[in-house]
Amino acid sequence: MKESHVAKAKNQLLAEELTPAEPKEFLPIARPSVEGAVRQRGQMREHLREFNKYRGLFWMITYRDIKVRYKQSVMGFLWAILMPVLIVMSGIVVRYAYAFAAHVSINKADVASVAVKALPWAFLVSSIRFSCNSLMTNKELVTKIYFPKEIFPLAAVMASLFDLFVASGALLIFLFSIQVGWSMQLLWVPLLLAAIVVFACGIGMIVSAAGLFFRDVKYIVEVLLTFGIFFTPVFYDTRMIGDKAKWLLLNPVAPLLEGLSACVTHQQPPDPLWIAYSLAFSTVALVGGYLFFKRLEPAFAESI
Repeated sequence: MKESHVAKAKNQLLAEELTPAEPKEFLPIARPSVEGAVRQRGQMREHLREFNKYRGLFWMITYRDIKVRYKQSVMGFLWAILMPVLIVMSGIVVRYAYAFAAHVSINKADVASVAVKALPWAFLVSSIRFSCNSLMTNKELVTKIYFPKEIFPLAAVMASLFDLFVASGALLIFLFSIQVGWSMQLLWVPLLLAAIVVFACGIGMIVSAAGLFFRDVKYIVEVLLTFGIFFTPVFYDTRMIGDKAKWLLLNPVAPLLEGLSACVTHQQPPDPLWIAYSLAFSTVALVGGYLFFKRLEPAFAESI
């Protein structure tokens, strides 16, 4: 009896193996990723439409940030000039020390180069610093009112941009006083400044969102901003380093500052390849920072 059951089971298994399998339903492998990308683009468009709907609030917060900075201030708008002036003075000291060690003379182009690069660097430092604390500074609004929260770090960048415009007036007077020449290469300036602003917006959104979940982010940012000037060609030019300059130019801010110095102080076009690299990096920082911010935004109220 047992053998008959065993033989019957074997015959059944053999029949199943010999029976042609029914065609399985096709499962698209790439479809989920494609659908995810389409869904993500749709969400991003929706977020941008929502931000556009609250653009009035964005400009109101920007105006408030500017007003708070200068309200009851003894120096007023001179505060916007103070930081670039300190950077320029420090840079002149560094340039003079380098020239003294190399037994060469320092000329007005060297001084102008430091001045031209000091302003956008001061803007970048101010933008990232204020963006990092923007959500914590406005925690009451973040937790109680619904609107796109990226308004706060972006408003901090715009307020710092206002400071840049104020300081630019003093820079123009300085460049005119030392008789720096002008050329068609100045048409590069708006593009280079726009790339720096885009980069500041992207990094600002990243550090502002990360600062809510990790309190030590603001301290890390302060350290990086303090020592970042030594790894960025503000006090010096990359040509001073020789063949190793290409490693320094991997810093995405470096080609932009060098480009500003080239087209303003030397009346020469910037290196298009390095500028393209910085533009691509700034765009990735903006898009990546925005997606990172919106991904963490639903948990902001709990973290505060």
